[in-house]
Amino acid sequence: MTRFDLVSHWRIPAPVEPVWAALADPDGWPRWWPHVREVQVLRAGAPDGIGALRRIRWGTLLPYEIVIEVEAIESVRHERLRGRSRGQLHGEGLWLLRAGPGWTDVTYVWRVEPTRSWMRWLAPLLAPLFRWNHAGVMRAGEAGLRRHLAPVSALS
Repeated sequence: MTRFDLVSHWRIPAPVEPVWAALADPDGWPRWWPHVREVQVLRAGAPDGIGALRRIRWGTLLPYEIVIEVEAIESVRHERLRGRSRGQLHGEGLWLLRAGPGWTDVTYVWRVEPTRSWMRWLAPLLAPLFRWNHAGVMRAGEAGLRRHLAPVSALS
């Protein structure tokens, strides 16, 4: 049991356009997502972002960092973003957005496998801790995005 299917739900009190813009710009994540320590562009990709490759260094609630490379593989404006990760975590992530009156529902689905040997060996025992850690990082992302978009939310 080393594969994890992680699902997060956010409701952001802002229109879909600025939510999309924030999520589709990983280079800007460190400004609002507390656990994103650094984003490096390794390959620019197409104008819609497809093919872009970034190295993202994440802090966690536990005493370790995660470094992954994420390649953008799908982008449907205001609806979904898909990326493939490699490095310390190998898998695929999917952002889904759904607009509502004055809010945007965001669902993130990440199917991932750790590649570090200690994580793989201990995954059956530490799975609840890994899930708790991921949930905390995602909660901080939701709170950060809400703060980041508060000026936009106030106008809508």
